[in-house]
Amino acid sequence: MNNRSLTRGDGAVIGAAVLLLIASFLTFYSSSGGSGSFTYSVTTNAWEGGLFPLLPSVTLVGLIAAGLIVAARFQPEGRKVLGIALDQWGTVLAFSAAWAALWSLFRAGSGIDLGAGAYLSVIAAFGLAALAVLTLIGNPALKAPLLPAPRPQQPQPTPYGQPYPGSPQPGGYGYPAPGAPDPSYGGQPQPHAYGSPAPQPQPTQAAPQPGPAAPAAPEFAAFWFAVPVARPLFPEDGTPTPIAELTPGTWYLAVDQRGPALIAQTQDGRRDVLQDTTGIQRG
Repeated sequence: MNNRSLTRGDGAVIGAAVLLLIASFLTFYSSSGGSGSFTYSVTTNAWEGGLFPLLPSVTLVGLIAAGLIVAARFQPEGRKVLGIALDQWGTVLAFSAAWAALWSLFRAGSGIDLGAGAYLSVIAAFGLAALAVLTLIGNPALKAPLLPAPRPQQPQPTPYGQPYPGSPQPGGYGYPAPGAPDPSYGGQPQPHAYGSPAPQPQPTQAAPQPGPAAPAAPEFAAFWFAVPVARPLFPEDGTPTPIAELTPGTWYLAVDQRGPALIAQTQDGRRDVLQDTTGIQRG
């Protein structure tokens, strides 16, 4: 499960469901009466058995609707239950919860007052239904990823004047040790006498200068990217039939490039060709 697949719309749906759950514990109806020394006051919430089926038809149905909408983000594209996608099932149940919450306001009568739980349930249920529709149709404001994209780690610079790890050190491989013999004198150290001129190198024939080398093709560097909308993946053998799909809100690794197309590696290690790279977001 990748939490980066969640969108802002999913976060708003979860918030509306939590608000609906809180409303179920608040007072739905209150009643008071009596006269003289005998007075009474009664308050009930959605969990009271006397208000059945208020709890299952409003609170539980709304929570199930939110769960189906969020669960659809972690399912493969095109998976359906009885021919209907999970987020579509969630939208239908969200409207059912809103309709039941609206009718719960009409249960109040003489001597029975509506409480904060009744009003908050209606607000949360209608908000859940509206968010479900906007998320289903792909509203741009709600389609953005809920969590920010991870920033790739940058290599730490080596302090000025310090060799990079693994670089050859004086006295190591490729460097003569201090006081070692000079190989140009047959392996024996040859100190110069005081005041005597140092031997001059003999002129040698100049090596032919090579012509200008052809510029090397730039090497491809792998990078992370995300797609703005769902994009199909095609096999590397050039088959025109898509075999998978990249979903927005998930980061994928580009491991190679073929002209304008990218070789994308998915979470299961498969490598396929992404032909449409317009609008991708680099990590």
